[in-house]
Amino acid sequence: MGGFFGVAAKESCTLDLFYGVDYHSHLGTRRGGMAVYGPNGFNRAIHNIENSPFRTKFERDVDELEGNLGIACISDNEPQPLLVQSHLGSFAITTVGKINNVDELVKTTYEHGHTHFLEMSGGQINPTELVAALINQRNSIVEGLRYVQQAIEGSMTVLLMTSEGIYAARDRYGRTPVSIGQKEGAFCASFESFAYINLGYTSYRELGPSEIAYITPEGVETLSAPGKEMKICSFLWTYYGYPTSSYEGINVENMRYRCGSMLAKHDKNRENVKPDIVAGVPDSGIAHAIGYANESGIPYARPFIKYTPTWPRSFMPQNQSQRNLIARMKLIPVKELIEDKKLLLIDDSIVRGTQLRETTQFLYQSGAKEVHVRPACPPLLYGCKYLNFSRSKSELDLITRRVILEREGDKAEEMLSDYADPSSQNYEEMLEAIRKQLTFTTLSYHRLDDLVESIGLSPCQLCTYCFNGKG
Repeated sequence: MGGFFGVAAKESCTLDLFYGVDYHSHLGTRRGGMAVYGPNGFNRAIHNIENSPFRTKFERDVDELEGNLGIACISDNEPQPLLVQSHLGSFAITTVGKINNVDELVKTTYEHGHTHFLEMSGGQINPTELVAALINQRNSIVEGLRYVQQAIEGSMTVLLMTSEGIYAARDRYGRTPVSIGQKEGAFCASFESFAYINLGYTSYRELGPSEIAYITPEGVETLSAPGKEMKICSFLWTYYGYPTSSYEGINVENMRYRCGSMLAKHDKNRENVKPDIVAGVPDSGIAHAIGYANESGIPYARPFIKYTPTWPRSFMPQNQSQRNLIARMKLIPVKELIEDKKLLLIDDSIVRGTQLRETTQFLYQSGAKEVHVRPACPPLLYGCKYLNFSRSKSELDLITRRVILEREGDKAEEMLSDYADPSSQNYEEMLEAIRKQLTFTTLSYHRLDDLVESIGLSPCQLCTYCFNGKG
């Protein structure tokens, strides 16, 4: 994934930029970067943050990165922001998104006279560099940003900083958010709407899908009007979004309470589900569990605590087996709240299932009588093709797809729509197969129609591709 923050201020923007982007640390784990424009022109710092919080790597840079304009990012992959010199002038650029037609776009840039790209490790081209090359094929920055929005298959949101201001361009269908904040003498652009609140900013407005705005210390000007069609990612509310954030005016924490409440309503008439306590798998499952407990009247408790002082980051390290080990190390059981208890756990989702199976097993080993599991979203059937949500290389990393392949063989792909239907027999049998594999007492997912209702936007405004293949 990734997150960004930009500031245009009449005075120094450096501290606002530093703390604003630090509030996006939950969105990326590999690299962080800051770029400013000031008395000495453009200046930039990029650091690897795989094993250190963002702040510890950039504290020494704050004094050197002096300017009144700045953009910064947290990234899961490529180093950015990049500094670019072209026929459009000098600028800094950072992006969030995913490009599915890289080869086609690279070929096009070569045909338009672009001579080379710098390769990253593994021979990959930096997506942000490719975006910059696409922009430079046009006669103005705005024309270039429009071209990027139209040409890229996937999604791409851009912050681009010149010596005079910052261009903020939300991706074509608004799959990711851009929130604008304001305070006296400054405006900011942020992925997460909460990131600027403690810096003294108030919410100004959100950009619409494909909208391009120009931000200066004096104001925000729309250079390209919003599009009519929006497909914002529904998974932002379920999992990725920070609880204090809001997207399209809908708060993440409140949405998760509604989600948990709906899960509880579906369980009310189940005679075989009588838990003693409700618990959320830290961190994103907690709010869903509170909503469930409030609706059901079953006490909320924490039968395991997440140990964050030495392992605060969600996804590190890169190696999958080591990530599984660290995930297990981070959750410390409270035996007194587990022994002889019937537990109901709510997690944000089930992807591979490995970590949740191990969590369930250590609950049993700690004396739990039952472990009922309620994922807060529908079964994940498709890998996201619009955002870099996962490091998975194959959809067979999804436990649902492995179960379907085992059941259907060569017909697995054509049967996916039936497995996505919660009223179908195949759906029920898939859940039972997953339940047995992961050793849960019972398993019931959030329904897609309930998820949409929990969010509160029209279904046509939400991307639900990972659940039903409809983006």
